[in-house]
Amino acid sequence: MDSENHTGVPQFLLLGLSDDLKQQPLLFGIFLSIYLITVLGNLLIILATSTDSHLHTPMYFFLCNLSFVDICLTSTTVPKMLVNIHAWSKDISYIQCLIQVYFFNIFLGMDNFLLTVMAYDRFVAICHPLNYIVIMNPWLCGLLVLISWIIMLSVSLIHLLLMKQLTFFIGTEIPHFFCELTELLRVAGSETLINNIFLYVITALLGLLPVTGIIFSYFHIISSLLRMSSTVSKYKAFSTCGSHLCVVSLFYGTGFVVHLSSAVTHSSQRNTITSIIYTVVTPMLNPFIYSLRNKDVKGALERLLGRVASCP
Repeated sequence: MDSENHTGVPQFLLLGLSDDLKQQPLLFGIFLSIYLITVLGNLLIILATSTDSHLHTPMYFFLCNLSFVDICLTSTTVPKMLVNIHAWSKDISYIQCLIQVYFFNIFLGMDNFLLTVMAYDRFVAICHPLNYIVIMNPWLCGLLVLISWIIMLSVSLIHLLLMKQLTFFIGTEIPHFFCELTELLRVAGSETLINNIFLYVITALLGLLPVTGIIFSYFHIISSLLRMSSTVSKYKAFSTCGSHLCVVSLFYGTGFVVHLSSAVTHSSQRNTITSIIYTVVTPMLNPFIYSLRNKDVKGALERLLGRVASCP
């Protein structure tokens, strides 16, 4: 097989979830439904938090950003998969593949950072309630989100530039439903040592530091709750963390399972199936977790839907 470098614009083949043509309509229906629910659910969260004055607080500012990022994360992968399933095609161009890698890494990293910032917000709210408004001021909230975007845009750009130095064979098969960075490095036709070193270092830094921040925040939150004498106060304080803890557990738990199974089994099919959970299912579940467990969000959604229903 002749190899094509990054200037040759080769075509890749996304193997997807199944080669059985009979399963394609079912897969199309399932993932189309998940995608529409994800977009609609997160869009409702964005509209509710941005239009309701009761939710103009740091906590819901970060939640609004998280919902936006979840829409973008799902939109990076699922629409292309739906097009391929509908057209009974596996093709994806070299440029499309690089674009997927670039934006997927950005939005996945932003999920990571936003969950960490939200943990810090709960830490300040519970451990330093009297100074909460002063510490979590709009300037700091905006700066934290801006820094997160700058970091992920920069890191993803470096990944992209390193990827452009690699060569690939025409018709290279990618055992996944989208262009995932680690899978691309495995099928590259040239040396990937520098790419892998940068990937491992960045993954360690962007994984370890946020997780450490979340653990640190909740360690102090739990310590503060234990010092409270009133059971009602404990429940009320911790209830504001319940939704965030559910999302954190889902996001990092599934991510850990994906990377662990990848390292242990090297099964591309199993990795593909487990990665669906944190790339497709988790963004769909986040709006339900926050709306079902949060009275403020439920109230805002009811008022939003009420205004929509009353419009002529």
